[in-house]
Amino acid sequence: MPEQAQQFAFQAEVQRLLDLVIHSLYTDKEIFLRELVSNASDAIDRLRFEALTNSELLPEGHEPQIRLVPDKENRTLTIEDDGIGMTRDEVVRNIGTIARSGTREALEQLKEQDGAANLIGQFGVGFYSSFMVAHRVELVTRKAGTDEAVRWESAGDGSFTVTEAERDRPGTTITLHLKAVDSENGIEDYADRWVLSRIVRQHADFITYPIILPAEKPEEVPEGETPEPEKPLNSMKPIWSRPPAEVTQEEYADFYKQISHDWSEPLETIHTRAEGLVEYQAVLFLPSRAATDMYYPGFKPNLRLYVKRMLVRENSEELLPRWLRWVRGAVDSPDLPLNVSREMLQSDRHVRQIRRALTRKVLDTLKKMLENERAKYETFWRELGRAVKEGVDSDYENRDTLLGLLLLGSSREAEALTTLKEYVERMPEGQADIWYLTGTSREQIENSPALETFRDRGWEVLYLTDPVDELVVQSVTEYEGKRLRSAGKGAVELEAGEKKEEGEEQKKEFEPFLGTLQKRLEKWVKEVRLSGRLTKSPAVLVVSDHDYSPQLERLLSQGRDGVRQRRILELNAGHPLVQGLRRRFDADPNDAVVGDYGELLLGWSLLAEGSEPHDPVRFTQLVAGLMETGLDAAPAAPGATPEASADEPAEASASESPEETTTPTG
Repeated sequence: MPEQAQQFAFQAEVQRLLDLVIHSLYTDKEIFLRELVSNASDAIDRLRFEALTNSELLPEGHEPQIRLVPDKENRTLTIEDDGIGMTRDEVVRNIGTIARSGTREALEQLKEQDGAANLIGQFGVGFYSSFMVAHRVELVTRKAGTDEAVRWESAGDGSFTVTEAERDRPGTTITLHLKAVDSENGIEDYADRWVLSRIVRQHADFITYPIILPAEKPEEVPEGETPEPEKPLNSMKPIWSRPPAEVTQEEYADFYKQISHDWSEPLETIHTRAEGLVEYQAVLFLPSRAATDMYYPGFKPNLRLYVKRMLVRENSEELLPRWLRWVRGAVDSPDLPLNVSREMLQSDRHVRQIRRALTRKVLDTLKKMLENERAKYETFWRELGRAVKEGVDSDYENRDTLLGLLLLGSSREAEALTTLKEYVERMPEGQADIWYLTGTSREQIENSPALETFRDRGWEVLYLTDPVDELVVQSVTEYEGKRLRSAGKGAVELEAGEKKEEGEEQKKEFEPFLGTLQKRLEKWVKEVRLSGRLTKSPAVLVVSDHDYSPQLERLLSQGRDGVRQRRILELNAGHPLVQGLRRRFDADPNDAVVGDYGELLLGWSLLAEGSEPHDPVRFTQLVAGLMETGLDAAPAAPGATPEASADEPAEASASESPEETTTPTG
């Protein structure tokens, strides 16, 4: 006579846990299937382990499997396994109390036996996730080595019942009485074969045991269509667990396309594993092109994390630094510390060690590619170099290695890219520093007056046009003992000996003139001085060594009206315009034309670097006045009647220079 059902109350902690699981623990409701399949796999693992010492538990030739049986008519989903099973006492103890599981208990018992514990699953709370999608759950289980089966049943309402049952073989059967489909709340039709196939392929494709979907019943198939046969839903073949020599390039490419949804071939594949204090296996891919949204704040890396072949994170951000977010692939480790939902890594030294090792693998691969396959590396760089530059600013531990991987444009050749090492090797005698200039484009930098003396000397200058380059030069001060210096910052003193002494004397001669211009322009510039970097242009605007570059100033003020920092106006003492202004000043220190031309030189310098004049209206008025003066001073056209005779010359314009009028251009 069957035993009457016995009712139990959940522990108070379990009831609270159920509420947490159902409403907030998991991000996606479909995760319930991953949890139940994982528990089934753990149960089979444990049965096989127990059979090592008791062969009667596992019949010879038995091939364990997990079966999913959907029933659309009755709105149920059944998950069956032929694992270790549970006794009545284990059911009451493990499911009725918080965070208890037979596998975790076994793990504690076997933790001193090397290697054996790796067969045992680590999770027990995942069973409760079934209540996210089911209004009632039934469990029938039979412990291997016994003839008694037990039924557990609950609606997740604070109590459960236990009674005797029948099961023809050891293992566990879980039947979910599914809730109605509710798309708004993330509940799909989990009795649908296609939905089950998708979830298994996404979350449990590499589980060791076959996950079987039975053949369709004829009455379930529309007329004229052929029923689907019984088939395994998972591949059971994680590519990372096989020796690299046994994996073809086609298999790597297929796996890459499967996880990345990128139909182009990966540029490079890294297949690695580690054993010892930290154990993991990984297949990483370097893509041949960057994702279109890679530089948006919400971008998540396409790096999958598996624990014992079960997918726990599709977008793992903990296993690589942020600048490596473009790396795609899969990492599988048997003992990573996860939170109760198996969706988040807890902070742990194992995570840090894996992160460090994987980062080093990627860096070594990039270094070899740069040294041995330059064209291939340049393809990578043009797509993903900007992200590598981010690492120079953020990854202090690997900064020196990253500096060696940089490819930068320079004045040497229009299309060529150079490493810092190559730049240093080409430095001529007498050049002590690495020079660079930042800007919005190569064309804008090439036209900068700040490069004139470097161009005349034949010194190479790095052209930094990427916005992230500003982060690089802010965080790096030298490379291999050579200082990184901006051609547009600070004072450039490249002369030595007698020429340097001549320059000092010249500064003293120009001091009163420069002081007057400084007073006239003090609203916009903090210093007016003679330049050591100009050879052709009359003036250039630069900044102090620790000020923002014009490029960084533009980036920081985008979208808002930012206050411009006061810059330094440098004048070319050898330019005819500057010499003419200085002579006019010497003749009359109060001449207003000197100040007007100073404003014109300031506006011209801003335009030369790609910026707007501080006061566009004032600048255009001064330009118009200058043009009128030039026309008045121009010779009359042939045949024209002069408006004034030679005996009665026209009165000179108040802003006309006594010297020959010179337009302030380069």
